[in-house]
Amino acid sequence: MTSTTEQNLNELLQNCADEPIRIPGAIQPHGALLTVDELSWTVQQASANASRMLSGGDDLRAGQPLSAWIGEGEAQALREAVAGGALEDIHPLLLHCGSQVLDGLIHRHDGLLFVELEPPPDQAPTRGPEQSLSRILRRLQSAKSLAELYDISVNEIRALTGYDRVLIYRFQEQGHGQVIAESVTPGLGTYQGVFFPASDIPEQARELYRLNWLRIIPDAAYVPAPMVPALRPDNGQPLDMSYAVLRSVSPIHRQYMRNMGVLSSMSISLLKEERLWGLISCGNRQPLRVPHALRAACQTIGQVLSMQISALENLQAQRQRQAKDGLLKCLASAMIDAENDVYQGLVQHPHELLTLADAGGAAVIIDDQLQLFGQCPTAEQVRALQRWVQQQPAPVVGTSSLSESFPEARDYHAVASGLLAFSLPKPVANAVLWFRPEVKESVRWSGNPDASNAVVSDRLQPRESFEAWKRQVDGTSLPWTVGELYAVSDLRRSALESDLSRQVLREKDAVQARDELVAVVSHDLRSPLTAIVMQCGMMQRLVTADASPASKRLHLAINTLQRATARMTNLLEDLLDTSKIEAGRYSISPHPVEISQLFEDAWSLLTPLALNKSIDLTFSTEPTLKIMADPERMFQVLSNLVGNAIKFTPREGRISVIAVAEGDVALISVADSGAGIAPDQLPHVFERYWRIREGNPSGTGLGLYISQGIVRAHGGELTASSEPGEGSVFRFTVPLAMQA
Repeated sequence: MTSTTEQNLNELLQNCADEPIRIPGAIQPHGALLTVDELSWTVQQASANASRMLSGGDDLRAGQPLSAWIGEGEAQALREAVAGGALEDIHPLLLHCGSQVLDGLIHRHDGLLFVELEPPPDQAPTRGPEQSLSRILRRLQSAKSLAELYDISVNEIRALTGYDRVLIYRFQEQGHGQVIAESVTPGLGTYQGVFFPASDIPEQARELYRLNWLRIIPDAAYVPAPMVPALRPDNGQPLDMSYAVLRSVSPIHRQYMRNMGVLSSMSISLLKEERLWGLISCGNRQPLRVPHALRAACQTIGQVLSMQISALENLQAQRQRQAKDGLLKCLASAMIDAENDVYQGLVQHPHELLTLADAGGAAVIIDDQLQLFGQCPTAEQVRALQRWVQQQPAPVVGTSSLSESFPEARDYHAVASGLLAFSLPKPVANAVLWFRPEVKESVRWSGNPDASNAVVSDRLQPRESFEAWKRQVDGTSLPWTVGELYAVSDLRRSALESDLSRQVLREKDAVQARDELVAVVSHDLRSPLTAIVMQCGMMQRLVTADASPASKRLHLAINTLQRATARMTNLLEDLLDTSKIEAGRYSISPHPVEISQLFEDAWSLLTPLALNKSIDLTFSTEPTLKIMADPERMFQVLSNLVGNAIKFTPREGRISVIAVAEGDVALISVADSGAGIAPDQLPHVFERYWRIREGNPSGTGLGLYISQGIVRAHGGELTASSEPGEGSVFRFTVPLAMQA
């Protein structure tokens, strides 16, 4: 055995991981493979052993019709079978080719029909496995625990198939696998509890296990039968055999089997939520052919076992979760009752906090406050760990080997090799972290995992030793149970709910305080403003008769004071209306209102303003059109919209106010010929304090916001459209009054 650098070894390992196992270009020779174009029903590729197996001699070759390979009658039967429905329903399709009967396994992939042909084993069982399968499935469904379920599965499959060894192999968090159940022929060694390194089953091999429920190798010493031609004639690419039962396997894997003392194997995938959970692995010291009927029975067992594993694991998790209910209720109640931050409720119950996750230590971070309970890293180390937790995408972070993900944790692995943590989406630093101490244990491996990668003549070779090898594991804690993960997730949800409730309450309190302040200020300012208006009126009467320059200046000052007072009064009214709209307390008193009367009042008030700019102001409505509205509030909307139109329409412009009935509402529009509103400003016209700066320096920016609130209080909607240079149109709807 030659030495190699670590870099070369890594390159060889990568090459192994990238080995094209989906496109091996060959099959296992105990069967034959034909790929068929269903448009022409011609054979595109055939395994090199197909013509011999089908007794066709040298005359058969790719490109010929399928009928030339299997006979016209069988080809017609196959065409009718695949046209009749799901391909899974015709497995196996019995084909009579010459003097023999073959099992035909059919599937479609990548635009081709795959026809896999297998002769029955020499010593096929005299009866099918249906009766045994029914009994086995009843036993599986009656299992009360996972251990019982595993034990039934391995014993029944070994009895059904005749393999020397049947075991269940579960994948662990780091990618390694552990044997959790086993049935073995007396006299053979046991792998029960033994770990196998992740490199034994590369990632791409796991993906094929996920895609296919079953894979079988009757004889690991086979010589592969290549596909002829080697590449697909239609596209010049290698044939993808991802779903082919006869697909040839990696020579490295076949050598691995021989090193393990196994010449025949069968693997049945165990899936949970479409992920590869584990495998049922069957091995035999001698070649062993398992007929399709038995394989189908084993596949069914694997599928039922997958469902039962999920069901029992979920039941186990639910029981663990329910066992935490009392603690969760206590902590949730404490968070609700906490005076400041919700985490303060957790700080007040350290025992319950530690017990919830069965942890040796816990930390609670509330911005600049850090509380530690039990065995924990230092404050600085916890702060650094908390920053790392906040960078993780998962809402709850859990690991039993923290230093593998966060290398700095090696400095305190004795107290925190395990971490369970969460934080809330708040602007301040916050987190709750649980710690578990390191648990030193010896793990039994099937051979030294460090010696599993041997290199011979610059080629990676599978390991040769499978003797039990012990290694002490450092930097790991007891794993977190599913129940503990659920409990911490539930606690986080309770913390979120409590925190959101506090935020909503704070918002309500802030709105109420603002409303009260606005009301008080408005009330306190009304009296002095009223007094100012009255005094201005008296002063104006006194100086009216005096024509002296001093009196004229005083008259102008009084007019300015009156305008400012009127503006302050309007602003107070707008602020009160805004406050009511935001608080959802804006009330109206609707009753039938004639639109013609509403328009007449608006025309009387606003026409003088329009005449000052020579603007053509028109009102038109359908006769007898009535709406259900608060007349004072509706007049406020109309006067605001028309007043704005007068402000922003140039001299000698046009403003038209029109009301029409549309279904059960009246549509009222105010259109002007002004400069229009810029497209980037139009979406914001109904926002508070929006104003067009040019030409409206005195506006409060609340008129349109209040108008929209009034219209919505009536059950309508106020909208705006505008074309720069052509004018603007404001439209709103109001319910029509019921006809008497």
